[in-house]
Amino acid sequence: MQKMKAGIVGTGGISHYHLRGFLRAGVEVIAVADPALDRARGFAENYRVKNVYASHQEMLRVHPDLDMVSVATPNKFHAPIATDCLNAGVHVFCEKPPALNATEVAQMKEAAERNKRLLLFDFNNRARPEAQAIMSYIRNGQVGTINSAQAIWIRRCGIPGFGGWFTQKALSGGGPVIDLLHMIDLALYFMNFPAPAYVLAATFRDFASDKRFKGPWGLPDMEKAVVDVETAAHGFVTFQTGQVLFIRNSWAELNRREEVSVTFQGTLAGGMVRRLFGRDGLDETAIDECELYTMEHGLPVNKMILVTPDVAMGRETALINFVEAVQGKTEPLSTPEQALVLMKIIDAIYLSAEKKEPVSID
Repeated sequence: MQKMKAGIVGTGGISHYHLRGFLRAGVEVIAVADPALDRARGFAENYRVKNVYASHQEMLRVHPDLDMVSVATPNKFHAPIATDCLNAGVHVFCEKPPALNATEVAQMKEAAERNKRLLLFDFNNRARPEAQAIMSYIRNGQVGTINSAQAIWIRRCGIPGFGGWFTQKALSGGGPVIDLLHMIDLALYFMNFPAPAYVLAATFRDFASDKRFKGPWGLPDMEKAVVDVETAAHGFVTFQTGQVLFIRNSWAELNRREEVSVTFQGTLAGGMVRRLFGRDGLDETAIDECELYTMEHGLPVNKMILVTPDVAMGRETALINFVEAVQGKTEPLSTPEQALVLMKIIDAIYLSAEKKEPVSID
């Protein structure tokens, strides 16, 4: 059987997970595209990829036989590149966030439907073993209805470079709300993506010019740094179902430590998935927890769920799911419809913060 063929657009740090995921899924990566040609050539040489291009358009033109493409670029380029690939008849796996806003996601969704191609997004935390363990309890009815949840990704010192694309709204779409959207997405995933009704939120820019709050892994600082995004946000979402979600995201906030977590309260059980860091960034002292909270025999019972650690944090597994979904072997781990709900909530967080009042979501 002939191997499926893939291309990768963007050769930054996250693209390494994409390529390794393709290889683990038995897909041949035949081309990469990146305007930073020196970086692209080094990436291609490292993984023995034969073809390197300065643009995704050139890659698509030379390789009309591509089955799938992964998009690993700055946020601004997700929608146009993914749409071009879909229009070329190629299945697309796109990095998070799905796009700069919900309008762009709706256009991507339409392109996928019109061309009858799959469009998945790298919501890798859904693919982590802790999340899938919790989902097994949710799916078999042991949690009941999740009435409320709390989605948190907070950092003390985690601004990803001053003046790079992360801190420029025109390129990123926003700060930690859009960059660290994983826990918002994971909470919605656990809650079965109810239709949102209202959002009330506030954003803050404290420490936006204080380089003591830079993350240890961030992009190099630019001489004339542009930082026009938030550094922290707090929000509250109500849903048409009556469910509610509290949101807290930050790059720079005077917290005790970095925390990445979703906690929820169901009608039959509560639960939590959480990673605590001793310091911001990559940290060997990180603590992973996965628990359920129930009442049994009249007593409170806490159930610790043990899973095999995933050092790739679900990133390769999410890519493998994409490939297997294209092959018809499994259901996709994410859908454009879910991405659209997520981005509508993110748009509403920014709008509510700007207007200083609750906003409704259609």
